[in-house]
Amino acid sequence: MVRLQSFGATSASPGRKTATRLGRRELLIAGASLALAACGRSQPLTASRTPRLDMKRLANEVGALAQRALPGVLGFGLMNLESGEFWDRLGDRHFPMMSVFKLPLGAYALSEADAGRLSLAETITITGEDLSPPLSPIADAWPGRTTYTVGELFTAAVSNSDNTAADVLMRRVGGPGAVSGWLQAKGVDEVRVDRYERELSPNALGMASFRAAWKGAAAFDAAVATVPPAQRHAATLAYMADPKDSATPRGMLGLLRKLDEGSLISAASTRKLLLTLQGTPRGVDRIRAGLPKGASFAHKPGTSATDQGLTAAFNDVGIFTLPDRRSYAIAAFLTGSTSPERDRAALFADLGRTAVRSVG
Repeated sequence: MVRLQSFGATSASPGRKTATRLGRRELLIAGASLALAACGRSQPLTASRTPRLDMKRLANEVGALAQRALPGVLGFGLMNLESGEFWDRLGDRHFPMMSVFKLPLGAYALSEADAGRLSLAETITITGEDLSPPLSPIADAWPGRTTYTVGELFTAAVSNSDNTAADVLMRRVGGPGAVSGWLQAKGVDEVRVDRYERELSPNALGMASFRAAWKGAAAFDAAVATVPPAQRHAATLAYMADPKDSATPRGMLGLLRKLDEGSLISAASTRKLLLTLQGTPRGVDRIRAGLPKGASFAHKPGTSATDQGLTAAFNDVGIFTLPDRRSYAIAAFLTGSTSPERDRAALFADLGRTAVRSVG
């Protein structure tokens, strides 16, 4: 659970192999740690000029919040982006991402723009076969409006969590396999994108892939109601256990750190993505609600449907920057919750408060 070393250093459960990619800073830190180990000292060095994470507070307070979340399962990670020091709970457990996948999708789309293979000014015409389940203002507006630029689709997907925008954008850049392949090539482990939203959300409720006749929340809910409750429940449990379209807290911290340090996409694209994430109107009552006045939060929440009182995924991940300009990556995943949405949001707000108290 507790990680005292920098993120680049190897940390694994017994019998588990962990792949690492060490940058210049991590190599210096690792070298210093080895030198200390040779002298018989157990505490590794970091290059941090900021306070160490309060590991005891994190263990106590996140542990209490995990008990509060029961029978839901809470995964959590917090990282000092200056030093790479981090702490996690269930850090290597895979959790369903839901709309959190739109963060790596947005990063990959911008990497394609950096490479000259995609223009944000390119226009795409949307047909009925392109529509995806709610939430999707673009689907709701169809066929009144059918043409969007790639830039508009990017913003709609990343900031407003529009499922049609995400699916059309993902198809344009090569599909889920291209996104996952890019993540692996960048050394981002334990974050995987496997399906389009038009497949994933209906499948999690025991349905076939989305069709245009289900456009709009009312029509989609009516289609869901035709699936027998036992079949929907079994599908939800299967989705929660499926490693596809999932992330671990540790893997998400690694993705966020690479984004922050500029090793994923160009500096201009990094700024664009972070500003877009910072401007999202979604999930303001989650971790953001626990941050102090003057802090900024570039984040991507993700939420599944609640069916028969069970919520498969309730998540929030991102980078928060305190008024003194210290920045931290944070990742919170909750699966199998039976609590109402307001209680889940309050739990995540308390995770934000715990994170702030733990960074000094």
